[in-house]
Amino acid sequence: MSDLTETADVVVVGGGSAGAVLAARLSQDPARTVLLLEAGHAYAPDAYPPALLDASKIADPDHDWGYTARGPGQTQIPNPRGKVLGGSSAVNATVALRARAADFAKWGEHGAEGWSFDDVLPAFRMLENTPTGDDAHHGRTGPLPIRQRTDDDLTPSLRGFVEAAVALGFKRVHDFNGAEQNGADGYPVDVVDGIRQNVGLVYLTAEVRRRPNLTIHGDITIDRVLFDGTTATGALAADGTVYRGHEVILSGGTYGSPAILLRSGVGPADELAALGIGVVADLPVGRRLQDQPGYHQAYALAPGYLEMTPAVGSLLWTASREAASDELDLHVNATHLMPGSLSPTGGAIVVMAALVQPESTGTLKLASRDPGDAPIIDPNYLGTGRDARRMLEAVKLGHAIARNRIFAPFIAGELPPGDAVADDDTLAQVIAANLAVYGHPTSTAPMGGPGDPWAVVDSVGAVKGVSGLRVADASIIPQVPSATTNVTVIMLAERIYQRVYAS
Repeated sequence: MSDLTETADVVVVGGGSAGAVLAARLSQDPARTVLLLEAGHAYAPDAYPPALLDASKIADPDHDWGYTARGPGQTQIPNPRGKVLGGSSAVNATVALRARAADFAKWGEHGAEGWSFDDVLPAFRMLENTPTGDDAHHGRTGPLPIRQRTDDDLTPSLRGFVEAAVALGFKRVHDFNGAEQNGADGYPVDVVDGIRQNVGLVYLTAEVRRRPNLTIHGDITIDRVLFDGTTATGALAADGTVYRGHEVILSGGTYGSPAILLRSGVGPADELAALGIGVVADLPVGRRLQDQPGYHQAYALAPGYLEMTPAVGSLLWTASREAASDELDLHVNATHLMPGSLSPTGGAIVVMAALVQPESTGTLKLASRDPGDAPIIDPNYLGTGRDARRMLEAVKLGHAIARNRIFAPFIAGELPPGDAVADDDTLAQVIAANLAVYGHPTSTAPMGGPGDPWAVVDSVGAVKGVSGLRVADASIIPQVPSATTNVTVIMLAERIYQRVYAS
């Protein structure tokens, strides 16, 4: 270990959608020193590059971890994750959907207390500023701007997608973050004037960064947490620098945080022993990964309907034939997140189907003890017959919308691989061979009560069996929600701050 050492009351590892929020909130108390360590570059609020600000661009390769996920048949699927101050909120599709009340009820089934929808709604309202919607559901003055897309905001083809879904019998929703989610409309997004509002901009403002008790370092890869027995005392960087703290909070995301835990000796004893890592706490880290599989079909836009701004987008959120009670387990969305140059007409629209309440669970494991090696990510997509059937249903629903007479005028033709498949068995094979990540992984260090065999942390993120160590990010969500995850992760950080640290 290096003799280079920094010390703070709280060391936060990871400056993404949870870590940036916690650093901003914790440093509100001038008596508390906070050190935020980000593996990617820590841009100043006015220095983010255009690729990260432009809401029509996603998964920037210069700010990505380079992860892949195993798909059916052991194929490797690109698995983008943001590596920059702001995390994946700086590279995502800007969708700002909240998890549903039914999702939070499932958290409670795992023994995670204090996470019912009534518990979390005040935090959702506090983080948000939006000019529309019912006051009972929405906040007006929070740091995160959220705007519900209306017909006037959508491109003609995105409006056509919504109208085609309605023609097939689905409701028009108008506000997915309101009382009703079952139906179709434009997305709520965290975009203002075409600019993606990542947490590095809206929580870590220039004013916040001037606080003398907050220090932010970028370009620092954390190897592991340091322990004195079972008490966390700091974090060790890959370059040997030690960052001491009275408390360490891991906010490295669903892949980053469990990898750090495992390298630190917190994880399944057999896996750790195989890598020569001493066991600090024998916990099921990485044993219950959940992620939402997706499948795209792209179409060339018809001449006269080539408009592609805004890129995002329209959504149908609904229940499959095999959905559980009050479960909305399917997303079918339409976006322009494909370059028009890839279409013969110069314009494209992508219809993506996703299974957002999978029952399959997968794993995250270390490839080695080297913090520079990506973990082995196996979401076990479509690992049950029910998941495969529901995914097939979602794709067929997307095809039905694309072929509807209302949507047809906007489309000049299918782009490869095409959706003209003769039978369900063949289509199911095509889906399994061409899956994409929807990009909302959770549950590698899940919250849970004493009776939950999968639980790694308690209901406020404290790691079981040790002291001075907390995890706060999507990895602690005990069951993947039926929504996109970014706003729910921001809420999670806000709520942990309120429950543990706010005076």
